[in-house]
Amino acid sequence: MADNRLMTHLVAGYPTMDESVKAALAMAEGGASYLEVQFPFSDPIADGPLIQGACTEAIKRGFTVEKGFLFVNKLIGEVNIPVFLMTYANLVLAAGVETFVKKAIESGVSGLIIPDLPYDYDEGLYELGRQYNIPVVPVVIPGIDSVRLGQIMNSKPLYIYTAIRKGITGAKSSIDESTVEFLSSLSRSGSKILAGFGIREKDQVDFLSPHVHCSVIGSALVEIIKKGVDENRDFTGDVKEFVTSLQ
Repeated sequence: MADNRLMTHLVAGYPTMDESVKAALAMAEGGASYLEVQFPFSDPIADGPLIQGACTEAIKRGFTVEKGFLFVNKLIGEVNIPVFLMTYANLVLAAGVETFVKKAIESGVSGLIIPDLPYDYDEGLYELGRQYNIPVVPVVIPGIDSVRLGQIMNSKPLYIYTAIRKGITGAKSSIDESTVEFLSSLSRSGSKILAGFGIREKDQVDFLSPHVHCSVIGSALVEIIKKGVDENRDFTGDVKEFVTSLQ
C-alpha cells in the first residue's frame, strides 16, 4: 500500500445526521488522514451537482449551523483524525465572523476552509484565525494572479488548499506536468498542500502523492453514499472499501 494521505469530504446531515456520522467513521476506518466536513449552503459556488444535491437534501431535512457544530463535536469524539470545517461565506457572515470562529474552536475542529472568503477579501477571518490560533486554509486555483498568490504564500499558512483545475467539483480532473509545476510553486511556501477537485481514482492519488500533503476526495464519496441511499442499503462498507482502495 502506497503512503497516500487522503482528506475525505463529508456533507453534514447527508443523508441524515446519524448516517453521516457512520459515513465519517467508515472513511476514518478506511484510512483517511483528515475529514473535511461541509456545512451545507443553498447556493454554493464551487460544488458540482452531486455535492449540491447532498447539501439540498441535508437542508430539507432540517440542517442548521447550530446542529452542524453539535454534529462536528460529536464526530470529533468518535474519530481519531483531524476534522476541518468547510462552508461558504454566507453562513459565516450570518453568524458573525468572530462568533463563527469561536464556535468552530469550541466544536474542536482543526481548521477552516471558506472558499469565498479569500485571503485579501476575508472580512477579518484570517486575522481572527491568527488571534485564536486556528488555521484558516486559503483556497487557490491554477492561473491565480501571481501577486495575490505571493501575498498568500508570504503569509505562511499552515495549509493551502488548491483546486487542481478551474471550475466546480465532480468531473474527473486530468493531472499533468503543468499541475505538478503549480503544486511545486505552492510547496515553496512551506505550507502543507491539500489538492482536490475531480480526484476519484488511485492513479491520480499516486501521481499527486509526492507533490502534496494529501489528496482531497469529495464527489466520488458523495456518489457512493447516494447510490446506497437510492438502493436503500447500507453504504458504509462501500465507503470504507473505496477510501482504502486509493491508498
